[in-house]
Amino acid sequence: MSDVTPSSASDIEKNGVRETRTEHVEDEEKHVNSALRIDGDDEDHMHEPPMTFKRFMSLLAMAFLWTGSQIPVYIFGSIPPYIYGDIGGVDRWIWFVLGNLLALAGVCPFVGSLSDLVGRRYAALLGGCFLCIGTVVATCAKDMNMFIAGTTIAGAGAGICELTALAVTSELAPTAKRGKYVAILIFTIIPFVPSGLYGQLIAAYAGWRYCGIIICTWCGIGTIFTALFYFPPPRPNSKGKSTNEILREIDFVGGLLSISGMVVFMAGMQWGGYQYAWDSAHVLAPLIIGAGLLIAFGFWEVYGAKFPMFPSRLKQDPRILGLTLVITFISGANFFGYLMFWPTQAFNVYGHDPVQVGLRVLPGGMAILTGACVVLWLLSVFRGRNKELMIISCILMTAGTASLACATPDNMDKLWGLLILGGFGIGGIVVPASIITTIICPDDLIATVSALTLSIRVIGGSVGYCIYYNVFVAKFKVYAPELIGGTMYKLGITNVTYITNAIILTGASLLEEMKAIPGLENETAYNMVVRAGQEAYSMSYQYVYLASIAAGVISIVCACFLGDINKYMDDHVAVVLH
Repeated sequence: MSDVTPSSASDIEKNGVRETRTEHVEDEEKHVNSALRIDGDDEDHMHEPPMTFKRFMSLLAMAFLWTGSQIPVYIFGSIPPYIYGDIGGVDRWIWFVLGNLLALAGVCPFVGSLSDLVGRRYAALLGGCFLCIGTVVATCAKDMNMFIAGTTIAGAGAGICELTALAVTSELAPTAKRGKYVAILIFTIIPFVPSGLYGQLIAAYAGWRYCGIIICTWCGIGTIFTALFYFPPPRPNSKGKSTNEILREIDFVGGLLSISGMVVFMAGMQWGGYQYAWDSAHVLAPLIIGAGLLIAFGFWEVYGAKFPMFPSRLKQDPRILGLTLVITFISGANFFGYLMFWPTQAFNVYGHDPVQVGLRVLPGGMAILTGACVVLWLLSVFRGRNKELMIISCILMTAGTASLACATPDNMDKLWGLLILGGFGIGGIVVPASIITTIICPDDLIATVSALTLSIRVIGGSVGYCIYYNVFVAKFKVYAPELIGGTMYKLGITNVTYITNAIILTGASLLEEMKAIPGLENETAYNMVVRAGQEAYSMSYQYVYLASIAAGVISIVCACFLGDINKYMDDHVAVVLH
């Protein structure tokens, strides 16, 4: 006789059904996860853990490092005339920006894959130290060459810190909320949105070296917080492996080829048309050697590397990844054009008053920050919809940037809306595009894909800046002699040396020194020549913004063919149960 009562039999039946359903759900979850993420990091990226003190301080440390990676270029880049007016180097000052960007792009791919293998903590500490050391060297520099060396070291640190901060924040967030977490990370730069204003005021009234003290202090705090509070679990790629085994999986050859190839090639790009003719050996040699090294890197990654820097597992969704990288490249070109040209235009066309220059730069910086945060947040709110968000951002970027071509010395009051429009579009692409790639890639390769997108963005920025700068210089060489020389000729100043000096000083933004030119001691004559220089600058900048239209149109077309990332952001267990 069975001792099972009807009620207990019913319970067993229910339990059996419940257990069967649970097993079915688990099997379905594993199936869906394995279909979407190949070889993940064994962490739970579907559910949000509680916000403990340690977790909060880890996120805060990353916020300091991410902000610290941005502000050297923002602050120093807004005050070049003060810097080369003190230590010289007016003929090569642009290399303190380009050196920073080249170092940033060069180290990112190798460091990204390295941190995915051995961990984020040491990468973050290394980047923070490079930022501090490079800033100290630049701040103490007695000549431009030393200043360039310092900003280049800081650029390497900036690349490491930016990609590590994005990777760590993405890892600490559940997949569906990565956009929100990174939006908050980006928003922490809000104190430095008026960097142009800070830089102008500090340089004008205290000295430009105090800007370096602020940068170094901020980066130092981030490095200390990282050392004290960020202790991530062991990387899944190195779990259970000896040091020798880990070292054998590091692609040193790929790192050497990628870093050297990228830096040498981009150096040739920047020299061309700026300091040397395009057909000179000084330009052709690095272009050819750099291109050869990059081609060799590609062959090595495909055919030679046992553990390549960019594993084939990154291509889980090739169309989204490929098109996002193209959009990232183009947005980088327009981003750096916007970042480097508008502040100088605000200075050269509309006057040198430090407060006014800072205020003119402010709307663009605020718009970029707002665009990045809003689009990142919407990625999480809509659980995807990246296609629509990218299309809107690309249209705003293209329209806003190109419309700045209407700027003249007399219509600054009509440009505020255009600056906000272009900045919002750029911000909606530069960081969100990187986060889209981290969502569609395996979780154990987040830093690798972050490094890839960051490098692509900076390379695009360097190429774009090179093109735009050559367009600008070619036009300025036409308009400056015509307008400045013509004005001086009307004033009765016909000495070619005097006219040439006025053009050179205008090009270097050292206007006060023009008062020493015979014939310009008179305030009225001086103001007339300054005005002619402003018009020459204004007419030259127009072509930079018009040149950005072609790239912007390509980005819009690419955005129209993006796939949706919604399937990578679902809580699969909830979907199956439903």
